[in-house]
Amino acid sequence: MKEELKGPEVKDVYVAVVQEAGENDVMVYNVYVINDSEDILEQVLVTSKGYATSENTGEKIETTTLRKDLGGLIPYSAQKIEPIMEDVMALNNEYWVSFWIGNKMYDKKFIFLSESIKEENFVTVPVLALKGVMVG
Repeated sequence: MKEELKGPEVKDVYVAVVQEAGENDVMVYNVYVINDSEDILEQVLVTSKGYATSENTGEKIETTTLRKDLGGLIPYSAQKIEPIMEDVMALNNEYWVSFWIGNKMYDKKFIFLSESIKEENFVTVPVLALKGVMVG
């Protein structure tokens, strides 16, 4: 790819799936975008989808693509994108995040590979200080 067509590199912005207490203290999984930088992220847009190929039939499995406008994220903050159901964790889960810093547009694809969202892969997620799986 020509160098001038590449956008600026995304740094200190992550997507994380964290486990937290929901209603009646039932544990749920939520997806967050994390701004672990000194910059204000403006006009944050996220698309998400899940996909896989069935090992038995070769059939493609795909969820609906969701789009969400998160507005802005101040430095060292997080914004919930969506809850994620445990049965969807068996798919590859893709989050495409686009935002502006000043007059530059940034975008990056974050992918949680199939079966990667499990307790053995948990780390402490910055900003939230919760346990979860993070990609960046």
